Amino acid sequence: MTSTPSGIPGTADDSAELLPIASGARTRAALRTLIRPDRGRALLGLGVLVGATAVGLLVQPLLGRIVDIVADGRPADALTLPVVLLLVVAVVQGVTTTLGLTQVARLGETVLARLREQFVERALQLPADRLERAGAGDLTARVTGDVARVAEAVRSALPEMARSVLVIVLTLGAMALLDVRFLLAALLAVPVQALTARWYVRRAVTVYADQRVANGAQQQQLLETIGGAVTVRGHRLEEQHTEKSARRSRKAVELTMRSVHLVLGFYARLHIAEYIGLAAVLVTGFFLVRDGSVSIGTATAAALYFHSLFGPVNAALVLLDDAQSAAAGLARLVGVTDIEESAVQLPHQRTEAGAAVTVDAVSHAYGPGRTVLHEVSLTLRAGEHVALVGTSGAGKSTLARLVAGVQQPTGGTVSVAQSAPGPAGPSVVLVTQEVHVFTGTLAEDLRLARPDASDADLRTALATVYALEWAEALPEGLATVVGEGGHRLDPARAQQLALARLVLADPPVAVLDEATAEAGSAGARTLERSAEAALAGRTALVVAHRLTQAVAADRIVVLEAGRVVESGTHDELRTADGPYATLWRAWSGSRAAPHL
Repeated sequence: MTSTPSGIPGTADDSAELLPIASGARTRAALRTLIRPDRGRALLGLGVLVGATAVGLLVQPLLGRIVDIVADGRPADALTLPVVLLLVVAVVQGVTTTLGLTQVARLGETVLARLREQFVERALQLPADRLERAGAGDLTARVTGDVARVAEAVRSALPEMARSVLVIVLTLGAMALLDVRFLLAALLAVPVQALTARWYVRRAVTVYADQRVANGAQQQQLLETIGGAVTVRGHRLEEQHTEKSARRSRKAVELTMRSVHLVLGFYARLHIAEYIGLAAVLVTGFFLVRDGSVSIGTATAAALYFHSLFGPVNAALVLLDDAQSAAAGLARLVGVTDIEESAVQLPHQRTEAGAAVTVDAVSHAYGPGRTVLHEVSLTLRAGEHVALVGTSGAGKSTLARLVAGVQQPTGGTVSVAQSAPGPAGPSVVLVTQEVHVFTGTLAEDLRLARPDASDADLRTALATVYALEWAEALPEGLATVVGEGGHRLDPARAQQLALARLVLADPPVAVLDEATAEAGSAGARTLERSAEAALAGRTALVVAHRLTQAVAADRIVVLEAGRVVESGTHDELRTADGPYATLWRAWSGSRAAPHL
């Protein structure tokens, strides 16, 4: 959530650094890459649709044949063959069209699924500060509104567009076969349609792109206002936030109305093109029949061909509306999937001998004038447990996230030794106080850290963090559904679940960012024991919420205003009577000091 230094949500200005949006060329290239693995299905669907459309084009000549039979006064039984053929055409066209559209729809869903996977994979790897600069609303709008818009286009617009284009091309070819003059007459509508499409596309690209951005900004404001409702009321900022929400909503509505007016103008121009083309074909048919160049049935077939183009031509052009909207959404999705790999990966480099983690002159800022770390250097020896302490805002959580690779430093480097990762692969695992219990069984939640873990492995991990007793006491044990709509775990148990996942992932380096802060006084010691057990045998960086954690650490590092001001053991720092000693006296207060 974007916030000012004062911590009051929603008071930031509107100049968020939005996530990138891909260019048109890059979006088309990404689309080709997504389709490439399914070229066979694409060609099959296209081929079947071509066949279905070609069969359907037999309807107009057969109707023209019926007109000629009636005009010539032939016996009624002469109508039997063309009527039977019409029925056969209808059945064959229906079956082949269904098969073709099914293949196209499957292709679209496969491509959409592939795009979603890439988007989610890259979004999960983005540094937290990059997301904070963009605002939660931007990413939320992309993963909801933009994905929904692209999905809608894939499920309806793409199959219909493919079918419409084929009908248009093959129908114009059929008109040329009847008489090329019918084709020339029909083409009189094309300039109006082309100008309409050009007029629409030039305006739609900007309107829809602006509309998606405005919707993202609107969602961001709503998230900030609702998420910080208590603070907003506490500071009497209701009126200010209401005005901000109203302003961003008005902007979104204004752009929506612009798109509505754009569509209305689009339809009006299309109707003019239809009238011009149909009138031209009818007039041409009149003169050709009068001169004896074609029969009444042929002229009828030509008019029916052009009339049959109303639907697909209008559909193709109208689908430009969905296509432009979907293209704008697709560009926003591709923009995220294209973020450079170097921007989302933690560097795993060779550190100095015996070091598991090396932090070298690291600085970090969340924006101009918001530097939180200043050239911090820190080395964690293999197997060493280091506690980070300091007052609120000292930069402890930021440094923890940099070591974990969740964020990237704006200056300096963070290096992790090239040691063999655990069974699940990660070299560093971060556990914070904000633990999410995923919806599913307790076993499934645990296996997120190690998919191949057996039930025995899960029980061992739970036992390690002193959670097996309550886990087996659940209504269905490990098969109990937890998370949203399931069995509710209190904060302490949820934290133990997170620590059990850490044990299963078995990384060489673990980072705990106030991972025991959610426990009340009664559960604090149990949770601290769980954390100690989970960290056994690992290199650990612990942001200490309670100074008892610092006492147990091999070394304590004190941060003040983003700088390391002290480093040493508990006894050394307490004797030095510096910042740590001050913190210890303030924290312990009436508490009895633990037995050392």
